[in-house]
Amino acid sequence: MAISSVGIGSGLDVESIVSQMVDLERRPIKTLEAKAEFIDAKISVQGQISSLVSGLHDSLFDLTLDSTWKSAKASTSGSSVSANITGAAAVGTYNMNVTSLAQSQTVVSAKLGADAKLGAGKLVFSIGHLSPKAQTAVELDGTETLEQAAKKINDAGVGVQASVIKDADGQQQLVLTAKNTGLEGKFSLEVQDAAAGSVLEGWGNYTPGSTVDAVGASGLFQAQLAQNAKMTLNGVQLESSTNTFASALTGVSLSVSSLGSSLLNVTQDTAAIKEKIQKFVDAYNSLNELLTNSTKYTEDTKTAGVFQGDSSVVSMQNAFRLMTQTVVGSAKGAFSRLSDIGIEMANPTSAKVSGALVLNSAKLDTALNDLASMQSLFTAKETAAGQGNGIAVTFRNFTTGLMDLEGALKSKDTALEKELKRNGEEQEKVEKRATSLESRLRAQYTALDVKMASLNSLSSYVEQMVASWNKSSD
Repeated sequence: MAISSVGIGSGLDVESIVSQMVDLERRPIKTLEAKAEFIDAKISVQGQISSLVSGLHDSLFDLTLDSTWKSAKASTSGSSVSANITGAAAVGTYNMNVTSLAQSQTVVSAKLGADAKLGAGKLVFSIGHLSPKAQTAVELDGTETLEQAAKKINDAGVGVQASVIKDADGQQQLVLTAKNTGLEGKFSLEVQDAAAGSVLEGWGNYTPGSTVDAVGASGLFQAQLAQNAKMTLNGVQLESSTNTFASALTGVSLSVSSLGSSLLNVTQDTAAIKEKIQKFVDAYNSLNELLTNSTKYTEDTKTAGVFQGDSSVVSMQNAFRLMTQTVVGSAKGAFSRLSDIGIEMANPTSAKVSGALVLNSAKLDTALNDLASMQSLFTAKETAAGQGNGIAVTFRNFTTGLMDLEGALKSKDTALEKELKRNGEEQEKVEKRATSLESRLRAQYTALDVKMASLNSLSSYVEQMVASWNKSSD
């Protein structure tokens, strides 16, 4: 008879025996799982380090630009002119006087009834001042009212915007307005092939004059002249087809909104430079804090950072700290190290994190009075004599190397991923050994049960035979 449950034949607690043996075989998995969690923690911190290195790299970019050290801000008195900085601008004070604002040419027709037809013909607009350019003809078939003609003009996209206005009596006028302000938007109109006796024929060809026209009983009339904006800047006459003077001053865009005088002040924007320096200090401190926490051992809690004792991470942190103390031999001017401009290493006895940078605001404000020296401190290039790069250049060269495809950060990422993969493979090997052991043990105990069942059966038979012999003897 087949054995239906392992252990019945032998009388042993096979499930307990097998379970304990398999658990013993699987015991290394717990150690491997704990190690995998630690590797995952390393990978997570390594990702944060890479992100903060990238942030530090980016924070230094502005400090390598010439435009940063020449950044300016503009302010104006009065309300006639506003100014925006668009690039490197020269510091100075400028007197401005706006004498005219840019406006679009506007032409209106004589009044017509709402249902009046203009008649058949073609409208050919020419746009421009010195060299007018003829546009695609707008063709009318003779059935159009003013509103329908306005739609055809707008659909043709001829540089003129058409609309219709109505008075209290229901009379309508076509209003033609140049899409562009100033003389460049100026337009004229030629009426071609007009039907005899039609409204179009009455309009005739229109060429704008130099004055505003009074609206008559028929025809087209100039309601507003095309006009450029005009102003003087320190007595120099300037003119623009729009109300914006984008290139009157290098790095400054001026917008005029009303007539009158105003004063423009362009000054060095040291606050913007200070903000960029603070951004660098903050980015450095964030990275330094993470590197410190991930490599230190805390005696009070008996805990170690995930990279405690890792020479590659410790070396990276030491390199960063060393760069903050670098003397820039190639710098030209009053400053050769960060401490000269107020960026100093925090007092180790009071600092929250060792190696942090602190910004002496008063000292930095004084240094900002000498921007040429400050720029050289950050952006100087290595000399033929071997004198090193400026601070920003040095840091960015180092972080670029770290982030390179074959750099330290990528190599560390790859090493940790391989370590995690090996760990997973080791867990799989242990699991396979445990599974194999379980199968082998169950097979062995099943065979034992079969053998024991056979022996038990034989024993029972012998006992029966002995009992039978004893009865016969009696």
